[in-house]
Amino acid sequence: RYSSTEGDNACHWGKGDAGIFGAKKTDCDSPISLVNATFQWINDNLKDSIDFVVWTGDSARHDNDELIPRSEKQVIYLNELLVNKFVEVFGKEDNINDTDPTNDFTIPIIPNFGNNDILPHNIFSKGPNRWTKTFTDVWRAFIPEEQRHGFERGGWFFVEVIPNKLAVFSLNTLYFFDNNAAVNGCAQKSEPGYEHFEWLRIQLQFIRERGMKAILSGHVPPARTESKQSWDETCWQKYTYYVQQYRDVIIGGLYGHMNIDHFMLQDSRQVDMKVISGEVKPTKKPRKSQRLSIRSSADYLTELRYGWSNLPDKVEMEKMAAHDDMRLSPEGKRKNKNRQSKHDKSLDEIGGYWGERYSATFVGASVVPNYFPAMRVYEYNTTGMGHKSSKTSVLDRDLASAGLEESKHKKHKKKGPKPPSKSQPPGPAYSPQTLSLLSYTQYFANLTRINAAFASPHGSSKANFSYEVEYDTKEDK
Repeated sequence: RYSSTEGDNACHWGKGDAGIFGAKKTDCDSPISLVNATFQWINDNLKDSIDFVVWTGDSARHDNDELIPRSEKQVIYLNELLVNKFVEVFGKEDNINDTDPTNDFTIPIIPNFGNNDILPHNIFSKGPNRWTKTFTDVWRAFIPEEQRHGFERGGWFFVEVIPNKLAVFSLNTLYFFDNNAAVNGCAQKSEPGYEHFEWLRIQLQFIRERGMKAILSGHVPPARTESKQSWDETCWQKYTYYVQQYRDVIIGGLYGHMNIDHFMLQDSRQVDMKVISGEVKPTKKPRKSQRLSIRSSADYLTELRYGWSNLPDKVEMEKMAAHDDMRLSPEGKRKNKNRQSKHDKSLDEIGGYWGERYSATFVGASVVPNYFPAMRVYEYNTTGMGHKSSKTSVLDRDLASAGLEESKHKKHKKKGPKPPSKSQPPGPAYSPQTLSLLSYTQYFANLTRINAAFASPHGSSKANFSYEVEYDTKEDK
């Protein structure tokens, strides 16, 4: 049975009709029928309007049934099944299985390791290991040939989805995951998490020098509240530091795992360089279940909202600015040069005019019907690029003013990445420019209606599986 002691959690052995496309609002996994219908809908509705896909992992089922335990063969099979579904929708008919496996698809597809894509789940040891070797083969059509050796070593790679302009990174967040007992954070050189960040630093520096931009993607997001911390603290510290230092390059972070649609902010003023360097060990919290269920999400989301509520209010800041303007002399000079205005103080609080104190992480809902199956399509700025399309699909298959003190930079100059030049304009996550994210459309499948239609006396003859728009950030307020 299901590992939980709660009787209503038994996916395989409970009572009632789960529905042809799965049991909505439960912890049960997606049936193959839902996977097939989802890819068919993508083929019919999105295929021709997207530029690349970010696949955030967890394609194998959860190990929840004690009577039907997972096997290594099944985990690999389910991931190969998903690869084949991508072939069906995005494969080049005349190129599949030719001598160049990276030329098999019409658009780039970037997969990520999920904590359930391995066995036992959550446990991912230092590479090379059997899983990096296995997925080097399973994902051979997605990983650039020149990066396969590095992927086999650590499960990380990147793809230039727009050559010489935009790269999408697949981070192996299992090395950051606090529930991975096979590793121990990112501060010590012996740890794969440390090596991962060294690789990331070098690659982001190359991206900067080439004048490119980057999107970071992974499975487990850097959630960090009182009730939920997904990453080891040393990894969170290093990640927040890196995205701050490379804010001129990084567009944003796209993640899955938590099965619920939301976003989070990393605050660069919470970076402690002594923790990053390993001089100080952070207080270790007891490990908790990292799977976000319907019941456990309330505290976590409340804590996120509380954090957002403490951010400076835009309307109030505009009022402060107007009030400050009234206190200028006729020549436009401030009457009291030694007095900082309330507006200036508010700007300092968010890291300057562009709010560069913070970085954003977007977490997509999953096709797993914890609530309803969902996915999203991002739109990004293609001004001056000559591209007809301005959209990219993110398929979440979970099937000094900016905050760091100058003295800290000087003290640990050799241990961290370099910040952007002071003459550098704000990056694409802060100032609208080419490749900046503009909006996204959130889609969901209403399984209540769909399952009822298929269960009606007329059966599937009149039923139709489809995703519909839940909201659009461009239009909805």
